[in-house]
Amino acid sequence: MLCVIYFRETMARRFEIVDTIRRQYRQYNAVGTQLIARLLPPADNSDPVGHFVAGVNELFEYALQDVSDSDMVGITIQNRVNQNDKAIGISFRRKDQLSEEVTWSVFEKVSQSNSRFNALDTLVVTVHSVKMSAGYRRVALKRRGRSLSVMAYLKKVSWR
Repeated sequence: MLCVIYFRETMARRFEIVDTIRRQYRQYNAVGTQLIARLLPPADNSDPVGHFVAGVNELFEYALQDVSDSDMVGITIQNRVNQNDKAIGISFRRKDQLSEEVTWSVFEKVSQSNSRFNALDTLVVTVHSVKMSAGYRRVALKRRGRSLSVMAYLKKVSWR
């Protein structure tokens, strides 16, 4: 039964992962994941542009599945065949701030300027994620100015 579920899951994907390289940078609390993926061709009856958009969205979801929402994420996509083309780079931002609109606007700009970019080429997708600490909300030992209670009292008094 488990083999059948796995087979169905891989059949539903619109991309195939050729290779995965994962690097951890302990000093910076960062992880780099490099996926070498290829988008699968659409079925005969389907819309090729819709298939391409859905395939890239699924690829991003797959690449970002192990990243929490508060982590900083930077993504680079490059054509594996022609390394001289400009890479598609999405600057570092929190994962929950990474929307499809931002991704597609960057993707469209760079893909139109490349000399050779094909939807069925093998792509190198590099995802760098930096774990952001939640913090312990410690109070600083040295404070500047007045404390919060004094400022709240003064603010309350001044509004009367």
